[in-house]
Parts: sequence; structure tokens; C-alpha cells
Amino acid sequence: QVQLVESGGGSVQAGESLKLSCVASGRIGFIGVFSWYRQAAGNQREVVASIARDGTITYSDSVKGRFTISEDNAKNTVSLEMNSLKPEDTAVYYCKARDYTNNQYWGQGTQVTVSS
Repeated sequence: QVQLVESGGGSVQAGESLKLSCVASGRIGFIGVFSWYRQAAGNQREVVASIARDGTITYSDSVKGRFTISEDNAKNTVSLEMNSLKPEDTAVYYCKARDYTNNQYWGQGTQVTVSS
């Protein structure tokens, strides 16, 4: 099992920044990919950014150039730095881990609200 705890959400004005953190514990040695997802009210959950153990990083087109995903192995933490935030970035943000047998683990989510 893997446990994920997100933090760092909040309310900001458009153009400001936030940094989300996801602390992982448990069988983290079996994790192949960490991802950040978000779900806005009334919408489906969508992937925002992913980082694989081999260093491969991907971003959704909507956040490319504004968001940065990173991993600190010493702290078992995956972060999402979000710059130039827009009202459409408002959502609950979730951390997800996928292990090498394709089991998926989710955090509880953290709310990000961006006002214009």
C-alpha cells in the first residue's frame, strides 16, 4: 500500500503562484509514476502533470509553461509549482501514484481557488 498526503492548496488572485506538495509513504519503492490530477466542479478529473521514475515528465497543454512538477526522493515528496494561475485552474488537485503492477493510489485532494 501507498499513502499520499497533499498540502499547499489555497485561494489566490489570478497571476499569483502556489506550490502543492504530495508526501508519499508505504511501498514507495514500487511506484513507477507520480501524477497530479485536478477536478473542477461539474467536470471529470483530468491529468495535469506526470513524472516517471526514469525522469520523463509530461504536462497537459493547459498548464504547459506555467506548472512545474518535481520529485524530491530524499523527502519522498512530489511537488507541483503553479505560476501565472488563472481562474480556470480552480479545482481540487489530487496526487496519484501508480506502481509497476498498475495499482493506483490517490491522495485526499487539496482545493485551489483562483479569483479574477
